[in-house]
Amino acid sequence: MGALPENEAKPVAAEIMHTVDTADLKGIAKVDIDDVIDYVHQGLERLPDPMSLYSLYLKQRWNVDDLDFSQDRRDWNERISEAEKQSFLAIASGFHHGERQVEVDLVPFMLGGTDEEKVFITSQLEDEARHTVFFDRFYKQVVGLEGETIMDVLDGSWQHVSETFSGAFGLLAYLGDALKRDPEDPSLRVRFATNYMLWIEGVLALSVQKITLGYCRKRGILPAYYTGFNATTRDESRHVQFGLKILHTAVHEDPRLVKDVHDVLRTLLRMNGAVSRTVTYEPLGWDREGVRALFASQLKRKVHAIGVELSPDLQAMVAKMEPEMAGG
Repeated sequence: MGALPENEAKPVAAEIMHTVDTADLKGIAKVDIDDVIDYVHQGLERLPDPMSLYSLYLKQRWNVDDLDFSQDRRDWNERISEAEKQSFLAIASGFHHGERQVEVDLVPFMLGGTDEEKVFITSQLEDEARHTVFFDRFYKQVVGLEGETIMDVLDGSWQHVSETFSGAFGLLAYLGDALKRDPEDPSLRVRFATNYMLWIEGVLALSVQKITLGYCRKRGILPAYYTGFNATTRDESRHVQFGLKILHTAVHEDPRLVKDVHDVLRTLLRMNGAVSRTVTYEPLGWDREGVRALFASQLKRKVHAIGVELSPDLQAMVAKMEPEMAGG
């Protein structure tokens, strides 16, 4: 699989949109990941308000305990090569750590929001906790990592996490600490939302989800992982739409804040080259050029949604982007 063009969302039939929007856990297991990603981008056309997204959260909640990982365990041990396992873990492990970190770092951002924004962010925190439990179960029951606590298992998967993942979440922790001191600072809020909602969730997460879930669906393996991670992708659609709504409003009310968007993206893209190892995508059906195009496309679509143009130097950096960030 090479680069799948995503510069424009493919038309999504109304019935598919309705299925993604309303499916329970059994239903979401039957949905193609590409349709879920299109669902994310359809929402970017209207950027719903926080209370509408909160109502959607109430409708779309799911229970990790409803997933049975026994078939996934058999698939992992019997149907997946060692090269596929290493690529899978190298690309997906960032999620295992990211979900847990956001439970902490999102709180300072919530403190400076409106009452409506705070209501929605409480739902996002619950989503992140659910996703943390999902990955904890997957790594324990399928991959076979041992540990009595969530942190024990996180320690076991840390070896697979890339440096660029660490950089993006290190910046998030830094911005979260700054927001603790001044949670209503508009520049800090734009920088946090750019790093987290636009980049980590809107670019890194959606790219990882497309690569790993496309691999699972094509191979017909890891059904519980596919179901839970597909449901996670749908959850992330609310988070991305919420964050981009905040950014869209902020930069249109004060165009000077566009500089903060650019500065954060510039920092993240510079971190992109600071790696000591490479991720091999071929075992999962992707070449490096395909991943590069996927990342660039996801970034351009999110920037377009908030009504911001990339500066010439950022356009040049995107063109030279190395896809090591798929580790996050």
